[in-house]
Amino acid sequence: MTTTATTLWPEQLTFPGQTAAHPGPVDMTMMYVMHHGFRRDLAAFAAAASATPVEARSTWRALAARWELFAEVLHHHHSGEDAGLWPTLLDRADAAERRVLEAMEAEHAEIDPILGACAAGFERLAQHADEDARAALAVRLCAARESLGRHLRHEEAEAIALIQRVMTNEEWEQVEEEHFRKDVTFAKVLALVPWAAHDVPGPLRRQVFAKTGRPNHILWLLTRRGFERREALAFRYLD
Repeated sequence: MTTTATTLWPEQLTFPGQTAAHPGPVDMTMMYVMHHGFRRDLAAFAAAASATPVEARSTWRALAARWELFAEVLHHHHSGEDAGLWPTLLDRADAAERRVLEAMEAEHAEIDPILGACAAGFERLAQHADEDARAALAVRLCAARESLGRHLRHEEAEAIALIQRVMTNEEWEQVEEEHFRKDVTFAKVLALVPWAAHDVPGPLRRQVFAKTGRPNHILWLLTRRGFERREALAFRYLD
């Protein structure tokens, strides 16, 4: 890669908790935004499970609804990787890199049942004051945080380095369009934009909107207050 080419590479942003930001031709902004949201949410859910009184039914219902949003976003993200990203990379990877990609899929499979158990726990507590269910949920949320955290670190350290080595930004945008943006309705966008921007430090959030465009910034301005009100209800006992 020539010096002239590398000077055209996009700036890679670094979010709190992120493991690495490999330089290269592919702008990984939205990948890192999503990873920040997953880390943020699981930390908040784990804390809320311990802090929320078991009899606070309206709060548990709000937490259950908020978990549904998190789980839907994560499932869509992992499905896009499994269906579009890993197969594309496998065709271009050497033996060691293929092992990394196989590990990515295996880690997704490890995470899924933990998330399902967490969903069941939130649903139970939304309906009943059950101390045993809350204790079990707290354990499962810690397990989910650890499992997903390991996966995100592995992905940021190795899989994204592979993306930067073998893909162009145009190829990445095609994968995004076909596998990550597919079936994303406007209603989902209205839920996703404030979710993605939540708790991103101000200067970093401005960089994200500069990259992703004014329409996303406008949607955030229109939806952030409603999102924050729901967030305050769900996580009220963390204040």
